[in-house]
Amino acid sequence: MKKRLHIVALSLAAAMVLTVSACGRDAGSSDASSGTAGQKKVTLALSTLNNPFFVDVRDGALAEAEAKGLSLTVLDAQNDATTQSNQIQTDVSAGTAGIIINPVDSDAAAAAIKPALDKKIPVVAVDRAVTGATVTSFIASDNVAGGKQAADALAKAIGEKGKIIQLQGTAGTSASRDRGQGFTDGMKAYPNIQIVATQTAGFDRTQGLDVTTNLLQANPDVVGIFAENDEMALGAIQALGDKAGKTVFVVGFDGSADGLKAITAGTLTATIAQQPKELGKTAVDAMADALAGNTPAATQPVPVQTVTKDNVADFS
Repeated sequence: MKKRLHIVALSLAAAMVLTVSACGRDAGSSDASSGTAGQKKVTLALSTLNNPFFVDVRDGALAEAEAKGLSLTVLDAQNDATTQSNQIQTDVSAGTAGIIINPVDSDAAAAAIKPALDKKIPVVAVDRAVTGATVTSFIASDNVAGGKQAADALAKAIGEKGKIIQLQGTAGTSASRDRGQGFTDGMKAYPNIQIVATQTAGFDRTQGLDVTTNLLQANPDVVGIFAENDEMALGAIQALGDKAGKTVFVVGFDGSADGLKAITAGTLTATIAQQPKELGKTAVDAMADALAGNTPAATQPVPVQTVTKDNVADFS
């Protein structure tokens, strides 16, 4: 009986070790130190998996990694730059052959990838740039162009006049910076539109709801809202209630499944559709090229498209 209890205790201890070691990694990913024999091990360091967009990036990357014969480890930094840095350091030490990074913070990412660069390990950035470091390739949507498209879509919806609110994404990310730049540049063509409030909502739906609620109290006469991603746009729609799509028009960015449903329902006026699965796929392709000794293009833009009620059926 004592011997059986001893075996059970050992089994439980082993299970606890395995559970702890999996923390911060996507459950469907391969471990960096135990890929299939003969496969090169690559790390996909994502800013968060608590966002449908990055789940699609992951899925596109996993499918292409399988097709390319790569063993892909998926890491979730949960929007914490320090966590992401530590995760990358761990995988570099474990012998990963390449890093694909979607930075939590573009400015902080240079330090995060330095251990890889010091070892001449190829680094591909996806969706967000790395500021202050040279990566093997940068795969991203044309966010500046998309911001301008969002400005045009919102201006059209509100008759090119009135007060609007701009919800910014996570501070320090190139995606937020570029979309914001494109939007404000695009708005210069509409002198009768006034941006009365600009505030970050962290690319998050709940924050989008809370920030919009507060901004509407201070600016009850706004007629339009631009959110730098669909999650914030959907939060803004919640805050607007019956006004959404009727007296206040909302434009988002991403082309997420929930965003497309909101366009069909009439609460979201437009979204700038990215191709997250294509971003993940292209990032893996660039890494596979680098690992094969080739030189992928330094930047690889993935097109975006404005989606409205007129063409939403083509994306659903």
